[in-house]
Amino acid sequence: MPEHSHEELLARISSEYYLENRSKVEIAASYDVSRFQVARLLAEALEKGIVEIKVHFPSRISNADIRRIESSLGIGEVIVADTTGDVAQARGFLAKAAAAEVSRQAPADGTLGISWSRTLDVASRLVRELPRCDIVQLAGALPAEGDSNPLELIQRLGRLSGGLTWPLWSPLVVEDPTTAAGLRRQPEIAGALAKADSLDLAVVAIGAWKPGTSTVWERADAEVREAAVEAGAVAECSGRLLNAAGVPVESGLDEQIIAVTIKQLQRTPKVIAVAQGEARAEAVLAVAKAGFVTTLIVDAPLAQAITDLIDEENSQ
Repeated sequence: MPEHSHEELLARISSEYYLENRSKVEIAASYDVSRFQVARLLAEALEKGIVEIKVHFPSRISNADIRRIESSLGIGEVIVADTTGDVAQARGFLAKAAAAEVSRQAPADGTLGISWSRTLDVASRLVRELPRCDIVQLAGALPAEGDSNPLELIQRLGRLSGGLTWPLWSPLVVEDPTTAAGLRRQPEIAGALAKADSLDLAVVAIGAWKPGTSTVWERADAEVREAAVEAGAVAECSGRLLNAAGVPVESGLDEQIIAVTIKQLQRTPKVIAVAQGEARAEAVLAVAKAGFVTTLIVDAPLAQAITDLIDEENSQ
């Protein structure tokens, strides 16, 4: 890769992609990086304001629609990020909204728990300040590209807050239930899981229980996945499954998961939940019915899909 400051590199790559219409593959070859790294650099340029994209078109989501979502789902605050561009760019807008809420709601001298997702990882990089508070990792690690991982996320926020950190030194999904049970008994892991009993704020991501919409789906055994589907699972939150009524689904996956439980989230006074993409609409409704989300952050396509589902339910 040619020698440039990091910001200059972001500007050069963005200029070539957006203004010169070069493909990510061509840019990757020029800078001797992968096209996935190019995509991440473009997303970072957007997040840092080096690139600004403006698309002017009437929004389909009005303030009245947002208030209706809040009322129908019983959620105190719904924030709709007006996302544009590809998935990575849309994630940047959503992450910026999440970072602002984490900074605003973080409890001074309290305890903040956060799970990992691609959006929450980006959000943690955008948080600029936090009051002094302890940071708890709410879900074990999943394989991820580059330096994106839950432990780094926790350490990053811990450095900002100056409080104690409670990492989960474990995978999120453990292949053998007996091994998972043994890990939960380890003092460091048991301590972090117990700390989730006394959270002041939790930050989680919502996935749908189907391919491509949950980071856990591919990690679960095929037999366990299908058994959960047959049991009615439609939503996933920190590895915990819920049916359409918001009731936890009992499945073999629970025995393999190292993460916060639904009951612990239900006891948490404030919970910020983030979700992206219209394919997660049914999952968002399910998680809302579980009753623990106080702030929901979604993108515009998902907000529209949620309103459509609400209309559909009301017409039945």
